[in-house]
Amino acid sequence: MVISHALASGMGGVRTTGDLVARLQMSEGMRIEEAKEYVADKLDVDIADMSDPVIMDEVRKEYGIGRVQPAAGEPKGMEAKMNIAELLDIKINSVENFKDKTS
Repeated sequence: MVISHALASGMGGVRTTGDLVARLQMSEGMRIEEAKEYVADKLDVDIADMSDPVIMDEVRKEYGIGRVQPAAGEPKGMEAKMNIAELLDIKINSVENFKDKTS
């Protein structure tokens, strides 16, 4: 957990796309450049924009994938994780467990 936290926060975490890139690196075994390209493609942004917190705040709001300070009614927590899993077309264990328990 310490390594994943350090990796995600070192890349900007939820302020930019560090959490998304790190998730792909850890769960899908992607190299950093491959993960960045995949995320950029899914978010329809340039790789250079992925490290800009102002641009990414708007992008994260648009896709409902969580922000540092979400406004009332915006996705957060499990809802944001579910949106991330759907957007990136990946399996997230906590999302799968939640679906199993609620269906």
